[in-house]
Amino acid sequence: MLSASFIPVYSRLLGEGDEETADLLAWAVGAIMALAIAIFVLLGVYAAPWMIDAIAPGFHGAKRELTIRLVQILFPGAGLLVMSAWCLGVLNSHHRFFASYAAPVGWNLVIIGALAWYGPRVTQDRLAVDAAWASVAGSILQILLQLPQMIPLMGRIRLRFGRVRAALRQVLRNFIPVVMGRGVAQISGYVDNVLASLLPTGAVAAINYAQILYILPVSLFGLSVAAAELPSMSRLTAAGNDGVAERLRERLNSGVKQIAFMIVPSCAAFILIGDRIVALLFQSGEFTRRDSVYVWATVAGLSLGMLAGSRARLYISAFYALSDARTPFRYGLIRVTLTFILGYLCAIPLPPALGLAPRWGVVGLTASAGVVSWIEYGMLRRELNRRIGWTGIDWRYLARLWAMALAAGAAAIATWRVVGSHGRIAALAVIFVFGVVYLGLAAIARDPEFDRLLNYARGRLSSTSRD
Repeated sequence: MLSASFIPVYSRLLGEGDEETADLLAWAVGAIMALAIAIFVLLGVYAAPWMIDAIAPGFHGAKRELTIRLVQILFPGAGLLVMSAWCLGVLNSHHRFFASYAAPVGWNLVIIGALAWYGPRVTQDRLAVDAAWASVAGSILQILLQLPQMIPLMGRIRLRFGRVRAALRQVLRNFIPVVMGRGVAQISGYVDNVLASLLPTGAVAAINYAQILYILPVSLFGLSVAAAELPSMSRLTAAGNDGVAERLRERLNSGVKQIAFMIVPSCAAFILIGDRIVALLFQSGEFTRRDSVYVWATVAGLSLGMLAGSRARLYISAFYALSDARTPFRYGLIRVTLTFILGYLCAIPLPPALGLAPRWGVVGLTASAGVVSWIEYGMLRRELNRRIGWTGIDWRYLARLWAMALAAGAAAIATWRVVGSHGRIAALAVIFVFGVVYLGLAAIARDPEFDRLLNYARGRLSSTSRD
């Protein structure tokens, strides 16, 4: 949230060649954040007992005391993670992406290491405390991993708030609508879980499993492109840059094609062979074949809006680059409202009306969320097209991607029927065939996005070998 309000202003100054003011702005934002976070952490630690009483009034005795202690430990870690977002904003604005997105791996490794070391030696309550302290240590490591690249980009520490008053005011002015806009997205997920709780047992779990699968391609191929394009698009809007609208359209359309090339096969895979993917990851013990089919149907519903949702994040980045955080927030409110209305109708009254068991309302819930994603994307695209001209993707290219993905799905299904097994090896074979056929067809078609992916992979391999 901070990066979405800070990166456009900071990148714009860099694009104008005013590196001194950009450095001063970065240090000013960092200082204000550090002060605000320190106050926030102190208040959180002090007010933890009252927050637990409000959030979890049913907790008493030892459970309440343990929860309070965990919250008091985790609050400083949360503050450090916010400071890590400041580091990310600086690095991304200079087109340094690896350290900022690899650093969270260090955070996870510290927690995993603590669980592996202390797990066999202590009680569950003590393990929870140890894991909380490990989270704080991981937060520190996440910052330390970014500092070696970040500090040389900013020079020595200088605080001159007067010099950057206008830029700082713009960052703070954008921060509130960005927070509210991102909060709206979180509320949308909360609404899904609330509605799922009205369905028979298992619906909430199915939603959670489906969201784990859904967020993987969206993060890898959607959010990553949006994050990478935000500083580049922000630099295009710098004062003195000619043809801003045309160049912004070029970057946006290029990003849309990148997203579509990988999101389309992801959608097709979840819809056509989703049960194999679910079985590979989750099916064991109490998680049966019946559960795999249930989660498959749930994630297939979410997949209907995967392409729209991924492209919407890129359009939101374009609005942020144009210093407009209010339009995405306004359309986000419409999204939440429609998610609740359509979600309720499709999840609760619709299944009985169609003669289906109530448990299948979860599919109506996720499918309606997919429909709403297309509505939000359509509104964002229409508004941006009004400002900078036509943006999007040629329908013929999109049709070719779907044809390749459907052909890959057909080959994967044929493989499944030949193998005739529900085991993990068979699932791996099915998924492997899907990927090979899709990429093979892209290579035969000489798809430019495939060539770009191949060149990137070659570049990474060659740099690794040189190291």
